[in-house]
Amino acid sequence: MNTDVRIRLSLMMFLEFFIWGAWYVTMGTYLDKVLHATGVQVGAAYSAMAIATIISPFFVGMIADRFFPAQKVLGVLHLIGAILLWILITIDNPNGFYWVLLLYSLAYAPTLALANSVAFRQMEDPSKSFPSIRVLGTIGWILVGWMIDKVFHISTENLALTFKIAAVASLALGILSFFLPDTPAKGRETKTSFHHILGSDAFVLFKDSSFLVFFIASVLICIPLSFYYSLTNLYLTETGMTNVTSNMTLGQFSEALFILLIPVFFKRLGVKWMIVLGMVAWALRFLCFGYGDSGSGLWLLFAGIILHGVCFDFFFVTGQIYTDSKAEHKIQSQAQGMITMATYGIGMFIGTLLSGYVKDLFTKGQTVDWKGIWMVPMGISIAVLVLFIIFFKDNHITAPHESWKADS
Repeated sequence: MNTDVRIRLSLMMFLEFFIWGAWYVTMGTYLDKVLHATGVQVGAAYSAMAIATIISPFFVGMIADRFFPAQKVLGVLHLIGAILLWILITIDNPNGFYWVLLLYSLAYAPTLALANSVAFRQMEDPSKSFPSIRVLGTIGWILVGWMIDKVFHISTENLALTFKIAAVASLALGILSFFLPDTPAKGRETKTSFHHILGSDAFVLFKDSSFLVFFIASVLICIPLSFYYSLTNLYLTETGMTNVTSNMTLGQFSEALFILLIPVFFKRLGVKWMIVLGMVAWALRFLCFGYGDSGSGLWLLFAGIILHGVCFDFFFVTGQIYTDSKAEHKIQSQAQGMITMATYGIGMFIGTLLSGYVKDLFTKGQTVDWKGIWMVPMGISIAVLVLFIIFFKDNHITAPHESWKADS
């Protein structure tokens, strides 16, 4: 892969996650402070991306991947997305906001897979080339968080600017996409069935009781994950913390650090106790949020943010490696797709709706009992942890799968 192609693919990844990070983190605060949405309406808004995540594999697999060049579909979807993001800031009620956001999510979600497809098809050895390009996505997410606070100095009064930033970036990526390397469609003759995209061939893994426990735990742990995504920015803002959005990027720094430590912990702990450690971090995170404040308890708030690396990497990345090791080669892609749809789709959908309901339950007038709110995801995390420790018996993987070694 030559330097020119690498630069274009890196810029594609950078903008792909720059766009998402621009609006997703602060949307809960925008809905609460600007549109005066209820907790249920905030939760519903975050569920839009979960719904789109469930639907997007079918769009990519059944239509986009078979009939149109991936880079052109990517471009059209981002141009549509730019328009929808701009329309979002003209809407002054939460219900109308939700429907436009759902349309935008349906346009954006498929681009995650399409961007990967464009990148992979240009690489002779993705295991060596992809990580250095994909990391630009994490950098994009981090940078936009810092720009929101440090460059644009966005506060609750001008939060709509975050959607404008995302819209401009989406327009830029839409244009750039037409100059990306050609990624031809696989063709009409390619047989892709509904059950293949659903990953039903991977259902054979459920015969393994430990994998079934892991699958159920994966869905359930996405419920507290939803609380983190939809409520943390609003919560930290209400505690009086300054530079909330840029501070939250410490979670992405932590994620980048701890992913490098996974091989070391794999060797020492094995898969079961790696995942257990990740779930312990989930419970500790919400405990920190429950008892933290912007005064003497500020360190607890930062601890809760920084724990994101352990929470995400030790559960989700380890889980992806575990799934890869359990599945035969011919169903590995389906197994990963099944896990992704179940977690970021079904699990996050349930969690986003529940987080909104819980916020309303613990809100009396203008007073929000944040400690009570955070105890709910903490309790769920502990319950999933206990379930996993008792019923998950598989810990025979003491080193990463061969494909993971190639990535490292």
